[in-house]
Amino acid sequence: MKDKNPLKIKKMKLLSFGRDFKPDQDVILRDYLAIERTRLANERTLLSYIRSSLYLLLGGIAFFQLKEFPNFQYLAILSIVFSIIFFVIGVYRFTLLKKSLKKLYYMSEEKEKKSG
Repeated sequence: MKDKNPLKIKKMKLLSFGRDFKPDQDVILRDYLAIERTRLANERTLLSYIRSSLYLLLGGIAFFQLKEFPNFQYLAILSIVFSIIFFVIGVYRFTLLKKSLKKLYYMSEEKEKKSG
């Protein structure tokens, strides 16, 4: 039998962000798709937290550039602090929901095995 891949390149998983859920025979398609929708919504929410954090960071940097208004230095520091807080909250909520979804998925899988 001839090998289809003459260079024998290993298939690698590149950037598998959160692909923890795999369709299983015990989980019906509707449930699997609901989990995927929730996972994608979670990723969108994380990206919006990151976007808001970057906007606040850019605003803080812009306030630091205004030399004519020295009172804006406090506003610049405040917006950089809020930028860091937004980023941390976004990552925390993302990981919390991801763990919760994983646990829920595996609990429903075990219930199906016990009842079946």
